[in-house]
Amino acid sequence: MLAPRNWAILKILFFVGLVVLGNYLTQWFIIQLSVEIKPSSELMLDRIIVMSMLAYSLLMSIPFVPGAEIGVAALMILGPKIALFVYLATLAALSLSFFVGRFIPEKKLINFLQDLHLHRIANLLIKFEGLDSKQRLSLMLSRSPKRFVPFLIKYRYLALMLAINMPGNIVIGGGGGIALMAGLSRLFTPPMYLLAVAIAVSPVPLVMTIYGNIFN
Repeated sequence: MLAPRNWAILKILFFVGLVVLGNYLTQWFIIQLSVEIKPSSELMLDRIIVMSMLAYSLLMSIPFVPGAEIGVAALMILGPKIALFVYLATLAALSLSFFVGRFIPEKKLINFLQDLHLHRIANLLIKFEGLDSKQRLSLMLSRSPKRFVPFLIKYRYLALMLAINMPGNIVIGGGGGIALMAGLSRLFTPPMYLLAVAIAVSPVPLVMTIYGNIFN
């Protein structure tokens, strides 16, 4: 029987392995896109689009995996006709990560953090147990430094939109990690989160739809 700490270490190793595999698959899929982008039939092209969007959506939902690169590569290679599919796949990926985070039982997360001796974070989550989003927000504002954090919490939907579009956001988890943490925090209501994400991920597909033919 493994000790709790050993279980925690195994969970971390599993997550690290998932991230490494996700990064490898992202690069592999981009290469496949560029190699097989001249299909001999329309049916083959449809299959490439479907496979690309499924892979993109699944990989982007994993924290610290740059799955967005598949979407960008697909837009650059296939052009504006795929922009709507990329937009919907992005929305699906960030929604999946958010709801996974939102429905992770808080008790299991607290136990996991305690196994890693991250007692400060675990104790904060214990204080959050049983509180609704407004109560959590009030507690965080009362415990936060008085400079920038209260501003970010107050305008958290704007901060979320900026974080999703921030270059290099892979260092803070990428789109999947940001969405997962948003769900874990319970500070974002699902309707408002979905609206914010729908707006945040729209610029690139929209620009590609309007001006994409210029670059092809």
